[in-house]
Amino acid sequence: MPDLLVALVHHPVLDKHGDIVTSALTNIDVPDIARSCRTWGVAGFYVVTPVEAHRGLLRRVMQHWDADEQKDYNPSRNEALSLLRLESDLEGVGIDVERRYGCLPRLFATSARPLPGAVSFPEMQAKLAEDGPPWLMLLGTGYGLAPQVTARCQAILEPIAPPSGYNHLSVRAAAAVLLDRLKCPRY
Repeated sequence: MPDLLVALVHHPVLDKHGDIVTSALTNIDVPDIARSCRTWGVAGFYVVTPVEAHRGLLRRVMQHWDADEQKDYNPSRNEALSLLRLESDLEGVGIDVERRYGCLPRLFATSARPLPGAVSFPEMQAKLAEDGPPWLMLLGTGYGLAPQVTARCQAILEPIAPPSGYNHLSVRAAAAVLLDRLKCPRY
């Protein structure tokens, strides 16, 4: 089974008016998504933002948890953050994946909105089991991935459909639900 990788994308994403923007980094998302990635056996977690100040903030967070006293205090947090890689754009992610695996990843998008041609969770589980390059799951921030990102994807995953009809999870909560549904055979 090919590896699964995750990218938290801050650009290009949409704002509530449908304009393409760069969303702000929420530093609580990063350690929480890293912990979910580690829990479900994800091979790498990328944070994608063109804003150098945001990447610098994340480097400081990573250095904090990499310090010896923090490793001793909370080794599981450091273990999860060891999956983290910072890139300014998706092309940088592709370069890193190609360096690690010798090939570009297959991409699949996630969305809180229904998008044309979306595949079900069981269909995506089957795709994840197919031999080939690693899969890279793209998590959009703001109001979701820009159309030029979803157009590059080999698959788009159906949205999480909560029974309440209210569908506005934080990206860190959505990441945990998505990984659970994709990595556990009960779905």
